[in-house]
Amino acid sequence: MEDASAAAIIDARGIVTGWSEGARRLTGYPAQEAVGRAARELLAEAVPPEAVSARSGTVMVRHRDGYLVGLRVRACAVTGPDGESGGYVITAASPGRGETSLAGLAFQQASMSMSVFDTSQRYLRLNEAACHVMGVPEETLLGRHFPETVAEAEHMRGFNWHLRHVVETGRAVRYESFAGAPALNREHAWVTEMWPVRDAAGELVGTALAAFDSTEQYWARQRLALLNEAAAAIGTTLDVVRTAEELVGVVVPRFADFASVDLFDWVLGADEQPTVPASEIALRRVAHGSVTEGTPEAAVHLGEADVYTAFSPIARAMREGGAVLSQAGEPAFMRWVAERNSRAPKGRPYREGAHSMLAVPLRARGTTLGVAVAVRVAQADDYGADDAVFAEELASRAAVCVDNARRFARERTTALALQHSLLPRGLPGQAAVQVAHRYLPSGSAAGIGGDWFDVIPLSGSRVALVVGDVVGHGIPSTATMGRLVTAVRTLADVDLPPDELLTHLDDLVTHLASDDQGDEVAELGATCLYAVYDPVTRRLNLAAAGHPAPALVLPDGSARLIPMSAGPPLGVGGLPFEATELQLPEGSVVALYTDGLVEDRDRDVDHATDELCRALTMPADSLDALCDTVLKAVLPEEPGDDVALLLARTRALGADQVATWDVTPDPAEVATTRQAATEQLTAWGLDETAFVTELVVSELVTNAIRYGAPPIQLRLIRDRTLICEVSDGSSTSPHLRRAHQDDEGGRGLLLVAQLTQRWGSRQTTRGKTIWCEQSLTPLF
Repeated sequence: MEDASAAAIIDARGIVTGWSEGARRLTGYPAQEAVGRAARELLAEAVPPEAVSARSGTVMVRHRDGYLVGLRVRACAVTGPDGESGGYVITAASPGRGETSLAGLAFQQASMSMSVFDTSQRYLRLNEAACHVMGVPEETLLGRHFPETVAEAEHMRGFNWHLRHVVETGRAVRYESFAGAPALNREHAWVTEMWPVRDAAGELVGTALAAFDSTEQYWARQRLALLNEAAAAIGTTLDVVRTAEELVGVVVPRFADFASVDLFDWVLGADEQPTVPASEIALRRVAHGSVTEGTPEAAVHLGEADVYTAFSPIARAMREGGAVLSQAGEPAFMRWVAERNSRAPKGRPYREGAHSMLAVPLRARGTTLGVAVAVRVAQADDYGADDAVFAEELASRAAVCVDNARRFARERTTALALQHSLLPRGLPGQAAVQVAHRYLPSGSAAGIGGDWFDVIPLSGSRVALVVGDVVGHGIPSTATMGRLVTAVRTLADVDLPPDELLTHLDDLVTHLASDDQGDEVAELGATCLYAVYDPVTRRLNLAAAGHPAPALVLPDGSARLIPMSAGPPLGVGGLPFEATELQLPEGSVVALYTDGLVEDRDRDVDHATDELCRALTMPADSLDALCDTVLKAVLPEEPGDDVALLLARTRALGADQVATWDVTPDPAEVATTRQAATEQLTAWGLDETAFVTELVVSELVTNAIRYGAPPIQLRLIRDRTLICEVSDGSSTSPHLRRAHQDDEGGRGLLLVAQLTQRWGSRQTTRGKTIWCEQSLTPLF
C-alpha cells in the first residue's frame, strides 16, 4: 500500500510542479530531478487517446534506471479562483497494487487467466493467474506488445491474430486451443474468450480476455474418443495376435510411447485354461510397438516367452486383477527397468527417460488372458488415476475381443478336426475312376462350414461320387455333416438309385430339423449331389438336391456343365428329385464341387463357372495338379466359404473283362452255366478261383431258378476282384438264416458268404441282382 500515495502536480503548461515520495519510489526520480521538467519527458511513449479522454488508464514511464514501468494513473483537474484550469493532480500506482474495489479484487484474484490489452495489442492489465501463466510479474509486461513477450510459435501467432480480429471487427470470439505457455512445462488445453472493451461514448478502447485451463476436460474427451476409436479398431478379425496388434496401434502414440501385449500360451492354442501360478508368471509376447521405428525399447522379441517375477508391476497387476501404476523413483519400477536393461542392453538408450508405466491385466468373462503394458518416455505427464481407469476400460474391451478370437480359434480347431475325421483320408481302391480332391476350410469369421465329399465303392465295379454342403458354420454344421456322411454311406450300401437315395436323405434332414427347436431348424438345411458311374456300361447316373451341376471335360478337351435338374435342397420337401443319365467316353473328367468354389457376394456365378470350365481344360501332369490349377484360377485370395473339389477321371472295363450268359429257368441249366463259367476262368488265367466260383455259381443260379423269376442272367467281371453277379426278375431280396441240423436247405447264402470276400444284393429296374466278390490277390 506504500505506493498508493504516489502523486504529482502538473500545471496547465504540462510542467511538473509537485512530486511525492511515492512517485519517487515508483519512478526512481527524486523531487529535485522531476520538478520543473515537462511531464512528457518522463513518459516512455505517448499517452493512449482513450486514456486522455477518460483521464485514467495505464501509461508507460521510463524508470530512472532505464527500464519501462507501467503505471495506472488518474488525473484530477485543478481550477483557480477565477475558474480557469490550473493544471492536474496525478495519482499513480502499479496496476493491481493497492486495489480496494470489489470489482478490482475479483479481477485480480480470479482463478482463470485474465488480461486487458489496448487496441495495439499491448498489455494494460493482468491478474495474478495470468502472471503465473506468463511466469513474470505484471510490471514486466505492462505496455509491451504481446508478440514481444512470447516465443515465436504457431499457437502464439494464432492468439495474436484473434486479438487483432476483435479490434478489427468489434465482435467477441471464443475458441479452444491446445498449446504451451511460457511458465508451464507442458502443453495445456485452453478455452479462451476475447471481447471488445468500449468507453462511455461507445468507442473501442481495448480488448479483454479470459482463458480457462480445460486440460482435464480435454484429456477426458481424448480418452473417450480413444475408447470410441478402439471399439471400431480392435477386434476387426477373429485372430488373437491381430487383435493384440490392434490394441497396441490404438494406444501408441496417443496414450503411450511404448506398449506391449503378453498372453498365456494356452490363449494362443486350443488347450484348456491352466491354473495361474501365484509367484512367477510366464507369458508370451504377441504384440508391441513404440514411437521409435523398430521398437528398440522391447527387451522381449515377438513370439518369445518371458517370466515376470513377483515384484514386477506386471505380476502385481495379474495377481490383483487391476491396473498397477508405477513411476520413476519407485523401487519396483527401478528394478523392472534394470532387469530390462540387463536382458537387452542394446535398447538401454531408448529406455532412458522412461518415467511412468501402467500394467493392466486382460480379463474377460472372469478369466485372465494376459497383460497389457504402457510406458511413457517422451510424454511429460505421469500416468494418473484417471489414466488407470481409462486403461482398465480399454483393456476390458480388448480382452473380450481377444477371448472371442480365442474361442473362435478353439471352435474352429475342434470343428476342423471333427470334419477331417469325417472326410475320407485315403480314398478306397477301385478301378472305375481315378480321383483327386481338395478341401479348403474357410478363413472367415463365420467359421468352418459343413462341406464334404466322398467316394464309395459299389458292387459291380461301380463307384459313387458324392459332394454336399450343410447350411451354417461351426461345430453344429460339422456334426450335421457327420450325420449325412454316415447316412449316405448307409444308403449307398443298399445300392439305391441317386434320386431315391436323395429322397431318403431328404426325409432324414426333415426329421433332424423337427427334433431341434427355434432358430436351429434353419441350420439343418443342406445340399447334395450323388452320382454313380458304371465302368462296364460307361454310364453316369446322377441327381442333385439344390446343388450346383458338375462340370464335364471330354477327352477332346471340351468342357461344359452337365445339364440336369438341381432339385430342392434337402429338408425343404415337396418336389421330387430327378435323375440324369449319360454315357461317357473313357478318360472323361467329372468335376464335383461345392458352391464356395463359384459363389461369392463379389463374384458373378456365371462368370466363375466359365472360369472353372476354362481351368479344367488347362494342361496338367496329373489330377492332383489339375485340382491346384482349378483352385488357383477360380478362387479369390480370401474365399468367404469352405470349398470342396472332387475330380474323377473315368475308366472303362473292356469286353475281355466281362462275360455274360442268359440262363434258362431250368434246373438242368445249372451244370451248363457252371461249366461255361469254369471255361471263362481258364481263359482269364484264373484257374485257382475255379473251385469257389463253381460253388458260388451253382448256389446263386439255383436260387434264382427256384425262388426268382425270369429273365435270369449270370455275369462275371474280372477287375481288381472277381465279381460274380446273378440277376433275375424278382424283387424279393434274399437273407441269411441259420439252418438247423435236420433242414434240407437254407445253407446256400451262408456258404457264399463264407467262401467270398463280400456279398450283397441290389434292386434293379428289372428285379434284383445278387453279387459276390473274390479276392484275386494271392494269400501267400
